[in-house]
Amino acid sequence: MTLTEPSPGDIIRDYANDAWVGIVPLLHDYIAIPNVSPDFDPDWRENGFMAQAVELIAGWCRDRPIPGMTVGVMELPERTPMIVIDVPACNGGSNDDPVLLYGHLDKQPEMEGWRDDLGPWTPVLKGDRLYGRGGADDGYAAFASLTAIEATQAAGGAHNRCVVLIEASEESGSPDLPAYIEALADTISTPSLVVCLDSGCVDYERMWVTTSLRGMVMGTLAVDIVTDGLHSGDVSGMIPSSFRILRLLLDRVEDSATGAMLLPELIVEIPPGRIAEANDTAPLVGAYADNYPLVAGARATVADPAGQLLARTWHGTLSVVGADGLPPTNRAGNVLRPSTSLKLSFRLPPTADPKAAAAAITAALEADPPYGARVSFSNVDGAPGWDAPATEPWLADALDAASAAAFGQPARNFGEGGSIPFMGMLGEKFPKAQFVITGVLGPDANAHGPNEYLHVPTACRLTMAVAHILSAHAAR
Repeated sequence: MTLTEPSPGDIIRDYANDAWVGIVPLLHDYIAIPNVSPDFDPDWRENGFMAQAVELIAGWCRDRPIPGMTVGVMELPERTPMIVIDVPACNGGSNDDPVLLYGHLDKQPEMEGWRDDLGPWTPVLKGDRLYGRGGADDGYAAFASLTAIEATQAAGGAHNRCVVLIEASEESGSPDLPAYIEALADTISTPSLVVCLDSGCVDYERMWVTTSLRGMVMGTLAVDIVTDGLHSGDVSGMIPSSFRILRLLLDRVEDSATGAMLLPELIVEIPPGRIAEANDTAPLVGAYADNYPLVAGARATVADPAGQLLARTWHGTLSVVGADGLPPTNRAGNVLRPSTSLKLSFRLPPTADPKAAAAAITAALEADPPYGARVSFSNVDGAPGWDAPATEPWLADALDAASAAAFGQPARNFGEGGSIPFMGMLGEKFPKAQFVITGVLGPDANAHGPNEYLHVPTACRLTMAVAHILSAHAAR
């Protein structure tokens, strides 16, 4: 009887499966660390949680059996730390044509609404789902990136030099990232392939490749009308409510009946190719909004499946994500409150200019305040969106082959509604690079919200797929 030698694909699969058995317990430890991003924890350095997360992940990376690898923790003055990993080329790959792999380890805050048996800092594995904040967004990325490199080497495959960056300010809009990209210019060089594992997926049946990301503008809109709270029976009708003034201001930027943006700087013409992509994907996924927990009788803003995909990826939107000046309903007296503040989150079409959008929003909200109220739009921050360059034939073939090897299905493309500021920065800096933006966040994985989870088999399969892509890149 002749024994058949395992194929490279078999070796990659087995290596990834074995590695992820050991990774899951480490992700439990990572989830338990409340290392929220600096925007949500100004005392992050003193609290020490970010340092704990960095050491956990960097320590695991240092222990990996990858010849010639260097692992460092870089910390520029007044910046969050960055894990920097440099892996030399292997099995004939090039050191002069690097691959850049990216992830982040900072987290969103707790958010309310977690199930009684779950919690943001309480890792719980239920079947294939590892619940807790940050496992899928995006703590798994460092583990997946290095395991993919190891699996490639174990299978005898070639890969070019790989630079892995794991940042700690992404959930705050990556304010520290440009400084690191500049400081690491010689290390990063000019990558021809960028792999980012911080995105989403439509389902767990194949590899989903993100072709666009929305940009964003955030800021706090504040309205002050009186200096003290006043009895509503005494002054209402004569003194305007600060909340009503806010409603008037928001009507300047958003059509409240449809949700459409009213400022030209927040609107773009959708490229025909992206419309075709949505039309192609819609029959596969159906009405995408049905994946989300709408209350009984509620409906999406758009009924058409292709329209839903475009609405979440190429339309500008406004969300009110926070408020000050509003007491809880059970503590609210009959008082006309002196002020109200809302934190506004604008999602921008991928090709919109965030600086122009921020300027237009600020001007629209602050001009000619109703009733002469004191109005300000402050703490304004923005980040660019991203629209993928045309996919080169070698990469299109590699994505399908990698997805088939890991998932049993060819890859599919879709636009993502969130923002990854890193992609916009790199898209401008490396316009000739090819991008593989992918991730494990399915429709109900609920990144940023309660009951966030990592679908462990998908993380493992995505690790396999990245290994195949690294080999294809070296061989192209």
